[in-house]
Order: sequence, then structure tokens, then C-alpha cells
Amino acid sequence: MRDELWRYAELRQTGVGRERIRRLTRLHRGIYLHRQPDELDILRGLFLRLPEGVLLTMQSAAQLYGFGEPSAAVHVHVPRGINRPQIDNVVTHEAVLPVAVPMWIAGIPCVPPARCAVDLARGLPRLRALPVLDAALRCAACTQAELIAEVHRHAGLRRVRQARELVLLADPRAECVQESQLRLVLVDAGLPVPEPQVWVDDRYRIDLAYRNRRVGIEYDGRSHLDGVRLATDRVRMNWLDSRGWTMRYFTARDLYDRPGQLVAIVRAALT
Repeated sequence: MRDELWRYAELRQTGVGRERIRRLTRLHRGIYLHRQPDELDILRGLFLRLPEGVLLTMQSAAQLYGFGEPSAAVHVHVPRGINRPQIDNVVTHEAVLPVAVPMWIAGIPCVPPARCAVDLARGLPRLRALPVLDAALRCAACTQAELIAEVHRHAGLRRVRQARELVLLADPRAECVQESQLRLVLVDAGLPVPEPQVWVDDRYRIDLAYRNRRVGIEYDGRSHLDGVRLATDRVRMNWLDSRGWTMRYFTARDLYDRPGQLVAIVRAALT
């Protein structure tokens, strides 16, 4: 028996008996595999149940491309004129804009990466959308020019203004979700755009910086609570201070619970 996905009807047509079919791995209703599946097998099997023209989209496609948030559900793009499939754990998005040429990743049809990123930038809250765009650029799934061109195609659609603003702010140098969010909080408060991942004398790198003011901003996650990391940070902090840098450090509590205070601290450092 071939080592690939089978529909139940195909198995019966090739003479496979019901007893043997029961010993196969059932991925979805009427879809079988002659071995233990991985996540891609499960996705490929799902698309055997979906109508032709349906594509993987939103967080699900972003995961295959290497950017975006994890999602327990499978998100699919359904062109107009095709009935929305009713399948557990499948979220359907009716397409307003058609996809001319889908991308195939591991045998799975997907919306192109720039389209996926812009759809997410329109659909997610601002604080979650910018990290997705930064990550799309960082992993080279698409370019900023491709994102800008895609935004133009979305003109007039819901929340396209947010996508347009965030695409222009997107930066591949951002290295984590919180850095992207911290940058957005500052910009939305009317402060200048800080530069991500700035090297000082090729020795230390700062998460976000205003070079001309020598003001640096750092996001301290859980890893900074480690004793060895804390001692290293102290050496780094003193070295930057000795070269005229004003450093400000923030945590998740500052970013999510008291962003106004965070902005006030950075504004004071700049002025």
C-alpha cells in the first residue's frame, strides 16, 4: 500500500477490505494514512475534505511561513461562491479579495505570505499585529515592498488604515514580540520611532535606542531574573553608563499594566 493519504472510497476501489481499513490511521472523516501522522499530514488530510479553492490562511498559514501566533484552530480562506465547510476546529474566512496564485507549502495550498501578514494586520489588535509584521520581515517570508503593495490591494476594506500604518512601521530587526510592542507603545504615544537592536561600539546591543540622544530602552523578560544573567547585565549597564548612555528598563508589568507610566519615563529621558 502506498505511504500517503487515502480517501475511504479510494481504498475500497483498490480492493482494501473494511477490516484492513480499520487498522489504518484515521486522520479525518473518510481520510486515512498508512502510518502515524505528523501535523502536516493532518493538515493535508483536512484539505482532502475541503472544497477546491479553499486555502490555508491567517495564523495557520503564518505558522507554516515562520511567523505569527500559534492557533489551536485551523484558519481557511474560502472564496466567494463556495459554501463554507462546517468542520470542527476549522475557522472559515470568506474572501473579499481573490487570491490569484496560491502558495504551496508541504503540499498545502496557502494564501501568499504578504497577503497572510496583511490580513492579520487588519484582523488583530494593534499590539498583536505589529509583532506579526516584524516577524514576517525577520524570517524573510516577504519584503516590506510586498507588504505595501498588498496593503494597496486592500484599499477600502475594514481596518486597512491600521494595516497601512503598521506596515510602514514594521522592522525586521525586532527580535521578540515584546520589543515590537514596546516600540509601538512609544510611537502611539507620539514619541519618535526608536531604532531596534542598536550596537554600541560593536560590544553591546540595545533593544531599542535613540542614537542621537544616547537613550536606550530594554525589555527585561524572565531570563533576566537569572543570577548569572543579572550580574552580566550589571556589567553591561555600567559600561553603557560610562559612555554617556541613559538606560531605561521595563518588564511585562510595565508594558501591559502601566504603559502610560512607561511612556512618561522614556519621554523624560529624551527631554
